[in-house]
Amino acid sequence: MQNSLGILKTAKSEEASSDRRGANAISVRVELQADCLAGFWAHSADRTKHIIEQGDVEAAMNAASAVGDDRLQRQSRGTVVPDSFTHGSSAQRVRWFKRGLESGDTRQCDTFAASEP
Repeated sequence: MQNSLGILKTAKSEEASSDRRGANAISVRVELQADCLAGFWAHSADRTKHIIEQGDVEAAMNAASAVGDDRLQRQSRGTVVPDSFTHGSSAQRVRWFKRGLESGDTRQCDTFAASEP
């Protein structure tokens, strides 16, 4: 979806003209937007096809939390360096997925307009 909307092309261009910290921040916003859009997809699919079963949302939240940069860094390095994040923290990933799921509105997934990702 992000590719079809031209978001990835714009983000890659901005990343290329940024320093490492700026490029990482752009990457985080792209990934969190993808999490939100995944939540939107789940909302839409469930509304039309009733595919979400008990425990599915919790499993999705657990998966999003498990692959947060903070959690992965803590497990591998023992420390967390937020400036090196490329996908977002566990809390951010859960929050954005939940936002898409609950709102069912792609306009709620504009991580680039948000003051904090």
